[in-house]
Amino acid sequence: MLRFTPERQFLKASLFPLAGLLCLLATILGASASYGESTEAATPVSFLNEIMPRLTKAGCNAGACHSKPEGQNNFKLSVFGYDPQLDFNEIVNDARGRRVFFAAPEESLLLQKATGKLPHEGGSRFSEDSETYKTVLNWLRQGAPFDGPEVPRLSGITVNPGQVVLEPGASASLKVTASFSDGSTRDVTAMTLYASNDKDLVSVGETGELQAGKNRGEAVVVANYMGAVAVVRPVIPPHKRLSDADFKAAPVQNEADRFIYKRLEGLGILPSGLCSDAEFLRRSTLDCIGRLPTVEEATAFLADASPHKRSQWIGKILADPNYADHWAVKWGDLIRPNPVRVGVKPVYLLDLWLRDAFRQNLPYDVMVRELLTAQGSSHKSGPVAVIRDKREPVDASGFVSQIFLGVRMECAKCHHHPSEKWTQEDYFQLAAFFGKLRSRGQGISAPISGEAEIWWYDASGKGVTHPISEAVMVPKVPDGPEIPYVEGVDPRKQLVEWMVRPENPFFARAIVNRIWNEFLGKGIVDPVDDFRASNPPSNPELLDWLAADLTAHHYDLKHLMRTIMETAAYQRSSLPHPSNTADQRNFARSLRKRLPAEVLLDAVGDLTGSREAFGGLPPGARAVHTWNHRMGSDFMDAFGRPNASLECPCERERKPTVVQSLHLMNSPALQTKLAAPKGRVAGWVASAKPLEETVKEIYLAAYARYPDPSETQAAVAHLGREGASRNESMQDLVWALVNTAEFVFNH
Repeated sequence: MLRFTPERQFLKASLFPLAGLLCLLATILGASASYGESTEAATPVSFLNEIMPRLTKAGCNAGACHSKPEGQNNFKLSVFGYDPQLDFNEIVNDARGRRVFFAAPEESLLLQKATGKLPHEGGSRFSEDSETYKTVLNWLRQGAPFDGPEVPRLSGITVNPGQVVLEPGASASLKVTASFSDGSTRDVTAMTLYASNDKDLVSVGETGELQAGKNRGEAVVVANYMGAVAVVRPVIPPHKRLSDADFKAAPVQNEADRFIYKRLEGLGILPSGLCSDAEFLRRSTLDCIGRLPTVEEATAFLADASPHKRSQWIGKILADPNYADHWAVKWGDLIRPNPVRVGVKPVYLLDLWLRDAFRQNLPYDVMVRELLTAQGSSHKSGPVAVIRDKREPVDASGFVSQIFLGVRMECAKCHHHPSEKWTQEDYFQLAAFFGKLRSRGQGISAPISGEAEIWWYDASGKGVTHPISEAVMVPKVPDGPEIPYVEGVDPRKQLVEWMVRPENPFFARAIVNRIWNEFLGKGIVDPVDDFRASNPPSNPELLDWLAADLTAHHYDLKHLMRTIMETAAYQRSSLPHPSNTADQRNFARSLRKRLPAEVLLDAVGDLTGSREAFGGLPPGARAVHTWNHRMGSDFMDAFGRPNASLECPCERERKPTVVQSLHLMNSPALQTKLAAPKGRVAGWVASAKPLEETVKEIYLAAYARYPDPSETQAAVAHLGREGASRNESMQDLVWALVNTAEFVFNH
């Protein structure tokens, strides 16, 4: 019996054409590897529905293997099989078909390497007695066909059981069923990829076996079959079931609290109590307007006996002039272009526009409409800077989806999203809304200001083409209908009209989640711009209610912020209850947040009475007035000010670092502020007040609270040391307070 080894295949195909005819004849006759065995090819094997899922399950098209940008050993597959036609050509036709051997299918390189019979950097991916091996071998015996139009296509998957309740240490099995376009279904449990967001709580095996750990809580398990995703949320219930009676002492400020308590009750988690008045005052002021409460404000608030004083304070800070500057900085992080690339003047005009929008409390839908439909001169209109920066439609697509819809579609720019339903068609059809924009004048890489660039919609523009098929893309909203071009209508306006509809599944949820994250320290969906089936919200009912409330109030952001700040969830203490110590997802307690760079620098300036000087800004300007990362500040760079020369959106890193601690302890600039002749420290040194009163004022200025007796005693003893310089002692005291976690963090 003649057998061709895989090493001989290339030589056979190139030097002996007769061998190719023999291969064809063997295939026609249904010859097996041994030229005598019976074939198993009675039922056609689907490349799309059986071969691709099994290769994906084996990891062949994972990012670390053959789907790397350069492929592996001259063999390149698409990421998680997003392009089946390309993969088919690579497997069957590339390099004269060297990876398949129809005369002896079991000798094909595709099987020999995957089973480890031949050297393979990825090692053995499946064994000869596995269903994967048998299916691929059967497909090869059938001549390795590509699916015709009659083969049903995948339409979705379901997972059973949909709700899983486990005791610690218990196990359960999932069953995944795929549905196809012809109405048929198939058990694809063994071919599905699984992932758990908390492996210590619940782990998941390769074939869907769930195993609970020792802890209690809720995990998220994602099942992914060829891009179709389904989610199961296994629950390990608490030792003690809670009831409404356990939450009687927990205040309900608005409907949001009810959804949170319902969630906590199911998880067996009790919330912490409310924070003190001083904590609420400092927390809300820093979160809402980015500054410390003044001594006078703190004194008056702490002395106020009104039961409504917190609600009244929220109304006051929402009307504070600092509100606009504080929130303009946050939105600048997300949409501010690099001034070196776009030009200083356009970026400056965009910054002015943002501050004015928040000053007017411009409804959020109106803000987005003006940003996304901008046209005109880059030297007259601030929003044009965004269009000028995202000048390529494919860049605008990823930007719009992530910032305004909360969906990361960037992966789909090159291939099918590996953990979601988004395809290249989805990405480029969203880009098509921006495909007919035109400009004239100086483009990107303008010096300092350069000349103006004019942007407008041109109906005769060429539009956007698909990078592979080169088909002209029709505008289509994500997970929604196509919106064909209408003569005389800028398609960007149609996009925004779809976005702001109350029934839109993305727009309102994305912004309420982002702002909830700013106030609570964690989004209901986390990360805030990563909405997907495999990353579900921790409290879907809460998210839906907040979104509906915002749309009912015409996208009024101040109304949303008031709603959030008035919740008991926002006003909770950061001190944990024994049952919520490990929980950081369900808002059972307040999460401590490090102050943003600009806010912390302004807080240091407020406490010391000495501000930093910024080039291009008048003396006394606050850090939140800066609008360009090139305005030098070692302090803000150390504390995470984003660099607009990087690709935004620039989310702030909130974790403290050693550099930050060293900077606060050793910064000459801080020492200069402490020693400023006209600063507050000098004023406290010269004050004729008793030391106890001075210490109270310093604590009110730094923490918005009075010192406790032990703190007062220690501070007075330090300031009144015999022979010590009062000036140096006062500087030491303020320096010590600045270097505490209570000052650097918002509690």
